[in-house]
Amino acid sequence: MPHIWGVRTTWRTVGDGEFFCPGCGGDRSYLRRIGRHRIALLGIPLLPRGTAGPVVECAACRTCFRTDVLGHPTTTRFSAMLRDAVHTVALSVLAAGKEGIEGSGAALTIELHEVLDPLAPHLAPAGSEDILLQGARIALADGPYTPGEHQTLAAVGRALLLSHEDTERLLAIAARTPS
Repeated sequence: MPHIWGVRTTWRTVGDGEFFCPGCGGDRSYLRRIGRHRIALLGIPLLPRGTAGPVVECAACRTCFRTDVLGHPTTTRFSAMLRDAVHTVALSVLAAGKEGIEGSGAALTIELHEVLDPLAPHLAPAGSEDILLQGARIALADGPYTPGEHQTLAAVGRALLLSHEDTERLLAIAARTPS
């Protein structure tokens, strides 16, 4: 026997885009939706009962998520952020290792933070450590760390949300490891 009365929600799409769907585990299209609850009689919505949402609905699996899911980068965006981070760390370490570059420390630190700050919250600790170790290997390619290289790598560690102790431990490990 059908329900005589109940609450129905009617949804309206207010936006769309691409996001990383935690339900599907990949980059998917989404609909940003808001809803209105209504008391229904014999399946016909009649009286307003409040609002629902906003939610993000995956176009593939139809699962709804809170809108904060849009704060996570898509895999495409994450790959680009990772590539930019590795590139910036490498260039910063190379620039810091050159003698005669004065006053560039602050500029390098700003650039590192601009690239690494958006990435750091999305990295697992092993990923942050790997980026720092790649920079350390570049710095060690021509001998021990110069003071500028060490300062730059310390800035990389801070930007990647690594503790000072972890950064120093990783730099020491890299210095002991043969290339």
